[in-house]
Amino acid sequence: MHTEPSAVSAARELRAQLAPDQVLMSGPAYDRTRRIWNGAVDHRPALVVRPQSAAEVQTAVLAARHHQLPLSVRGGGHDWAGRALRPGGLVIDMARMRQVAADPRARIADAQGGATAGDVIAAAAPHELSAATGTAGDVGMAGLTLGGGYGALNGRFGLALDNLLGAEIVLPDGRLVTADATQEPELYWALRGGGGNFGVVTSLRIRLHPVHRLLAGFLMYPWSQAAAIWARLRSLLPDAPDELTVQSGALSAPDGSPVLLLSPSWSGDLASGAEVIDEVRRLGTPLLSRVGPMTYGEMLGLWDAFVSNGRHYALRTRSVAEFGPDVVAALVDAGSARTSPLSGLSVHHFHGAATRVPDEATAFGIRRPHFVVEILAAWEPDDTDGDRHRNWADSASTALAPVALPGGYAGLLGPDDGEQIAHAYGPNTARLKAAKARFDPEGVFSATALPQV
Repeated sequence: MHTEPSAVSAARELRAQLAPDQVLMSGPAYDRTRRIWNGAVDHRPALVVRPQSAAEVQTAVLAARHHQLPLSVRGGGHDWAGRALRPGGLVIDMARMRQVAADPRARIADAQGGATAGDVIAAAAPHELSAATGTAGDVGMAGLTLGGGYGALNGRFGLALDNLLGAEIVLPDGRLVTADATQEPELYWALRGGGGNFGVVTSLRIRLHPVHRLLAGFLMYPWSQAAAIWARLRSLLPDAPDELTVQSGALSAPDGSPVLLLSPSWSGDLASGAEVIDEVRRLGTPLLSRVGPMTYGEMLGLWDAFVSNGRHYALRTRSVAEFGPDVVAALVDAGSARTSPLSGLSVHHFHGAATRVPDEATAFGIRRPHFVVEILAAWEPDDTDGDRHRNWADSASTALAPVALPGGYAGLLGPDDGEQIAHAYGPNTARLKAAKARFDPEGVFSATALPQV
């Protein structure tokens, strides 16, 4: 592999300040950093730096800038487009900064920038507290929080970003600042929804909630019932209590044929929630019904099998207001036409407390009730028909486009989704672009989709 002289110079400079195993240009540890969730990404950074403190992050940022190397940050490694790994650039790998300290009295967790959602939940669990996270434990907490964070508690406590009380961040010029409601308030506003596009977040301060056990699990139905059940959800969910969130989607039965999945989560009183879960169950005649009391950490673990590292993935997304007839028809067609048994649809439910946050309070683009359709093409690395699977995802997205809301969930949009990116932040677009121009005028960071500045 050819290495640019600037990378060699940067490595020499960094090795004079950090331990030898913190500055990598090759070898097994370098290769592990290159392996992210999406095995289809084969980017080769020139240099990997593994800091253990905010000061060492500053050192890495300044070295990249001084030697004019493209810069990116690897947190959980779950960005499907692989933006954590800049080819020929310097990658700051946050894997050694995963500590989380929970304060049960204040109901706050302080998490280092490399902590996963599972790390945060594990620290809060002994105190019977939980954080608002996404749906999988291995995903980096910083990335999902800065982008949004749809999960089981969004109806009751808002998105993950709505529970971010502050962040410590290294800016492109190397300064370490705190962004919260009183210090750098405009940066704090932009971080909540604008993604990791302003610097390297070295720690987050996260609000915790008195939720330890939930009613959660999976309900699976024959695909022949899918259209009717989604139509019934259209009637049920607008009046659903904040404590109930229902994720839905399409995945494979053991023989590879599609089945409909409902994954309800109830975060209120467990006794009263049993009747609510039964109402969801009766939307159809399930093939499998496994919903019961579990800890928040156990609920996150349910999804681990669906986010296997190393497979090849391509992702598209659309947001829809409701399960109207045209939306349901497009979902059923997409589920039926999957080209791989590993591919599927995951539909995230946005409602309740998350909708009661004013549009202008954060950079997040859409606060009306809606559903995010995650169209995930997945196939094994030895499957040479990747284009066919990508075309399935493109076709499903195209079919939903006429009945979708403008834009889409920015955290899932790829760098080529220009038309959706332009509308992803709704009324906050101009303010977000101004914040980008102020805090990162040279465009050093590009962690998630942003409109052109």
